[in-house]
Amino acid sequence: MMTIPKQEMLNRIERLKLKCRDQQIDGCLITQNVDLYYFTGSMQTGYAFIPAQGEPVYYVRRSLTRAAQESHVRVQPLGSFRQFGETLAADFPHVFASAAPVLATEFDVLPVQLYQRFVELLPPSTRWVDGSQLVRETRMVKSAFEVAAIRRAAQLADTALEDAVSYLREGMTELELMSRIEYTFRRQGHLGIMRMRGYNQEIVTGMVGAGEAAAEPTYFDGPAGGRGMSAAYPQSASLRPIAAGEPILLDIGCNVDGYVIDQTRTLCIGQLDADLQAAYDLSEAIIRRTEEQLVPGTLVEQLYFESLKMAEEGGLAEHFMGFGADQVRFLGHGIGLEIDELPVLARGFKIPLQPGMVIAVEPKFTFPGRGVVGIENTYLITDTGFEQLTISREGVLTI
Repeated sequence: MMTIPKQEMLNRIERLKLKCRDQQIDGCLITQNVDLYYFTGSMQTGYAFIPAQGEPVYYVRRSLTRAAQESHVRVQPLGSFRQFGETLAADFPHVFASAAPVLATEFDVLPVQLYQRFVELLPPSTRWVDGSQLVRETRMVKSAFEVAAIRRAAQLADTALEDAVSYLREGMTELELMSRIEYTFRRQGHLGIMRMRGYNQEIVTGMVGAGEAAAEPTYFDGPAGGRGMSAAYPQSASLRPIAAGEPILLDIGCNVDGYVIDQTRTLCIGQLDADLQAAYDLSEAIIRRTEEQLVPGTLVEQLYFESLKMAEEGGLAEHFMGFGADQVRFLGHGIGLEIDELPVLARGFKIPLQPGMVIAVEPKFTFPGRGVVGIENTYLITDTGFEQLTISREGVLTI
């Protein structure tokens, strides 16, 4: 089992504290499980308070024993939640001695009901601000330790892909193919979950879809949804048999020690129709052009604008990243402990690429009634350019 090094944890905390001081925030209350893991090394139920000055404390309800074993942050029992405000005031007098302390927390994921409880428990003079951007920007730049975990996930994804190619047969269902991929993943250490930060967004291992089923739109915020098993999980694999000559989209991820890789490859039993092959070729051309711009300083929205231009010049703008009203408005996204991390490669994100960012780039084309073709790679931004973390072979993989 991977243990986050103590210095790694201290560096993360210090970066967040520096952001708090820059914005005159006195402290940050961490509540979400993934953020707790990132800043403490444990995902036990509780809350971590990170002051702008001073040492953080992880208040744990359950399991205190396990949190104490895993965390590099000082662990204390949460005790009575009704007394939590008093506990914080006693443990951090330099914060709450202020006439109007400013506290941040993750508004993007914190339930309103719990937020209201915090407001009631702490002094009325406390000013609450949205700390979600602070947290997400801290997590946006990965360390060598984090990148190493993503590399391991990429190796497993490649193994699962090659096994899927050898296993695929005409007439098997999408679900059977997905089950084979998940079986391969799990045997090698995939945690079996792909975490997402977005509200009401969820995914298990990824999306496997063939022919028109892959092109069926759904609520999932991505260019390819999939038919799914029912309205209770309307995405990814279904019981539809896979036929020859149709595009088979494998948009899969693997989670190793909490860190995920995101990768898409297009398969076909036989040959794709010429226009679908041309669309796939354009997706590769877009990703190659994107790679040319993966250098520190490039604004991420520029990557999206360039992809739109290439899709339009190729006569496939209406099929790019979905179809019609169901098109998504991005080219890719950051990735790490969650699939949907910063930065988002989309209009309005004037964030320059920085060394340490890990991003997934996924140009795809959707053809209703026929299928989805495309590619997705995950990249690490380096001091001079990029390193491709996905290692699987490209091109339409034919069986």
